[in-house]
Parts: sequence; structure tokens; C-alpha cells
Amino acid sequence: MRRVVITGAGTINPLGHSVAATFEAMREGRCGIGPLDIRDVDRLSIKIGGQVKDYTPDDRFNRQQQALYDRFTQFTMIAAKEAIEQSGLEFAGSLAAEAGVVLGTSGGGLTTQDENYRAVYEEGKNRVHPFIVPKLMNNAAASHVSMTWNLKGPSFTVATACASSNHAMGQAFWLVRNGAARAMVTGGSESMLCFGGVKAWEGLRVMSRDACRPFSANRNGMVQGEGAGVFVFEDYEHANARGADILCEVAGFSMTSDAADIVMPSQQGAARAIAGALRDARISPSDVGYINAHGTGTTANDKTECAAVANVLGSHADKVMISSTKSMHGHLIGGTGAVELLAVVMALKDGIIAPTIGYEDPDPECALDVVPNEAREADISYALSNAFAFGGLNAVLALKKI
Repeated sequence: MRRVVITGAGTINPLGHSVAATFEAMREGRCGIGPLDIRDVDRLSIKIGGQVKDYTPDDRFNRQQQALYDRFTQFTMIAAKEAIEQSGLEFAGSLAAEAGVVLGTSGGGLTTQDENYRAVYEEGKNRVHPFIVPKLMNNAAASHVSMTWNLKGPSFTVATACASSNHAMGQAFWLVRNGAARAMVTGGSESMLCFGGVKAWEGLRVMSRDACRPFSANRNGMVQGEGAGVFVFEDYEHANARGADILCEVAGFSMTSDAADIVMPSQQGAARAIAGALRDARISPSDVGYINAHGTGTTANDKTECAAVANVLGSHADKVMISSTKSMHGHLIGGTGAVELLAVVMALKDGIIAPTIGYEDPDPECALDVVPNEAREADISYALSNAFAFGGLNAVLALKKI
């Protein structure tokens, strides 16, 4: 089986419009969560979110592109451009045939759906734009990335709620490792911060009105975010032969199903996914230096995840740094694992551990080193990235310093 490395990264999210800007914000422990600026926000109970600010589509895309690109697709295209440019790859000839794209999203073109439901049901219009279906479909972003960069290999979209990006990146990892592709563009995106998207989440009663405080005893819920993270996964031999700048190695992946409850997480299911990633990477618990937690800021998730980590890592659990960057950028739902993988890349490449900000009161059920409030310098060799979704679908990636 082939080794798989990351040779490109790109993003746009509440912390920054590039990887460099995002890294800087994570190092500073900056918060990208604030008041929502969306239509009918006064009708919402939840009025905060991790919104991408200072963004104007006209600055990035022409009218024809905007007619086809929902906001989640726009974010994807921006992040993909940065990642592919950094990788230095040009997809032509045999490489184009052996390269593809796997992206994760949960809602797809939810902004487009929201706008057109309004047009039909609220405004009484009887016609919508002829491109609404190709604009809102979940695979729109993957298809446009494929067409724009000539990716003719395996290309598809994964939708597994909050684990979508990790599942997508896991599939991309397997495709390259097994020789089905030489390179894959992968990651995920989400843009649910429209009236209908926020109103739907309000119904779950898991949303905070003021801040996301993972692992803190006074946490009171999650905060939605939006954005995209995209990476280039590449066969190590191919990357090495062309002298590519390698960010880190993807060492293992595991996914499990709780097969238990549609919304309540399972410690056992999460633990099996974490343990499976370690086995796949052929590493022991003592090798892990950092875990980017799912860390939503809800009581059910935080205590379940900490218990799962403690169960798998045993006596080493107290020595591992575990932080939730959702405290800074919010929960990007289907795109969250991709943006959070940036924190793992930063930890392995730059030796900087992103903090869990907003941490105020210790919780005895989350008694791990959560890197509270301030980033930390550390030399680590291996890290994990956790994602645990509604529906009991779990996906954990293991990464290695190169």
C-alpha cells in the first residue's frame, strides 16, 4: 500500500480567507463568532454564528458562475484554488485520469433552497431559475472542482452530517493508498447560516446564545459556523519525485457506527473509531501527541468524547493535548472536519497547538489537557482528528509529522 501525504491546503472560514490567516488566528486564539448578519435575524432566537465576514462574491466570481455556485460551492472553489496552487500539481494527461475529488457537505446548497422556498411560498412566484437544481445539489461543489481543474478520476460527495468531511478525506486517503488514484482533492464545505438553516438547528435546543465553550463546566451549547477546507492528498512517491513541499502524512483512518441513537453520541462507538485509526496507522496510544476534538460545546458530546479518549489512550490520556477549535470558528457541520484538519497540520508542521478558547470552569467529566485559552508550542509526531455525527456515524483520521 502507498503512503499518502498532504501537499496542498486551502480554506475560507470565520477565522480567515486563507490558510496563513487561519493559522495566525488559531495561534492568537482569536474568536470568529459574532452577531449574525442575515435576513430576518430578528425572528431567530439564536443570533450568533461563525460567519465568513468581509466576503463579496462579485470580487471572486462572475455572474454566470454565481448563477451556478451556491455559497457552499463558492467557498469550496476558493479553498480548492489555494490548495491546488500550493500543491504545484497540473492535472493533465495520465495524472488527470488518476486524480479525483471527494468532498463532504451536509446541507449542500441550503442557501439556494432557502431563497427559493421564500420566492415560491412567501412571495408567491411560480417560476424559479432553471439552474436551481444543479446549484443546490450536494455534489455541485465536487463537480465544479472536477470540471475546473480537469480531475477525471474518482469524484463524489459524502453527506454524513457533522462527519462528512472526515468521511470524505478518509475515502480520498484510501483511494490514494490503494493505488486507485495518484492524487485526490478532498475536504468539505458548508453554508447553513441562512434563516431556515439556523431556525432548523434552533429546534434541537442545543445552540448557545452567547459563545461556544467546549469542555468548560459552564458551556451551554454549540454555535454554527460556515466555510470550507480543501486539501491535496498525494501518493508519497509521486510527491517526493517531483520535489513537492509536503505538509504532513495521512497515516490512518477509521469509521464506525454507533447503531444506537439518531442524536445521542455513544462512548463505545467513538472509542472504536479512535482505536481503529490507531490500528490503521500502526501506532500505539503513547505515540499520540495531540487530538483535535469534535468538541461541540454540548454536554452530551464533550463528556462522551473525553470518556472515549480516556478509554482508548488509558494512562496516556492525561499526557495528550486535546483542543476544540470550534470554540473559535463554530461548528461548520459537514465542513467542520476539513477546517479542523488545518489545526492538525499546524500542530505537526509548525509545532503550534491551537487552543480551546472560552474555557472558564473545569469540568470533572472532561479532566483532560484541553489547551485552555492560549496556543502552545509542542513537538509532536502523531495527531488525531475526531468527527462524531448525528446518526451515530464516527470518523477519525490519524496524521504524522514528515
